[in-house]
Amino acid sequence: MNRIVTMVLKNLSFVPGAWMKLCKYAKAPEKYSDAEMYRHIQYIVEHALTGGNIQLTVTGQENIPPEGGCMLYANHQGMFDILAVAATCDRPIGVVLKKELYNIPFIHQVCLCTHSYPMDREDVRQSLTVIQQVTEKVKNGRCYLIFPEGTRSRQGNTMGSFHGGSFRCATKGRCPIVPIALVDCFKVLDQPGSKPVSVQIHYLEPIPYQEFAELKPAQVADLVKERIQAKLDELSGPQAARE
Repeated sequence: MNRIVTMVLKNLSFVPGAWMKLCKYAKAPEKYSDAEMYRHIQYIVEHALTGGNIQLTVTGQENIPPEGGCMLYANHQGMFDILAVAATCDRPIGVVLKKELYNIPFIHQVCLCTHSYPMDREDVRQSLTVIQQVTEKVKNGRCYLIFPEGTRSRQGNTMGSFHGGSFRCATKGRCPIVPIALVDCFKVLDQPGSKPVSVQIHYLEPIPYQEFAELKPAQVADLVKERIQAKLDELSGPQAARE
């Protein structure tokens, strides 16, 4: 059985009320605090994890700056990635996601509540606008998540290329970067079945702005990818595949 169906069926008594409350927030997010809306999103995700037979192992949550602007950059494995971060990052975050996902019910409401932005990878001007908008938000103290591969790798725990452009948010925002290593997240929603599954999310040591201030965005991308790859190698052993 599809895992999403399992999530819903196991939470039938919970879904209607949680959905209506999320829609209420999404219709007028300016009326509510970021913390209140984010707590509700995490509440929904917690039920989804239980209903979907998903076990999350998380490390390094202390590496998330408690205040001030910051950027989170993670390897991209599948549709579950955003939920994995939302479930384990207690600080409200926004996400930059591809435009095809933005209008999907639930994802759309969550995006409205978290000041998230859709990006059209085929439209350079629109992409630059999104980067500028996120940069301004980060300068004002918000935290954002970007998947610098731009799309799911579809290679399990093997990463694809990191695009330097997404790191302009950090270089222009002059904020710390928190690399995130996701492991086995592709098994949740990108593979058939609903049997119990375990995934890992590791928040790595922050990279302060001073460490990459003189680097070009493409060099920052290489730096972050190396940090994530090192963690994947540590977890998988010397046989871990590199790009």
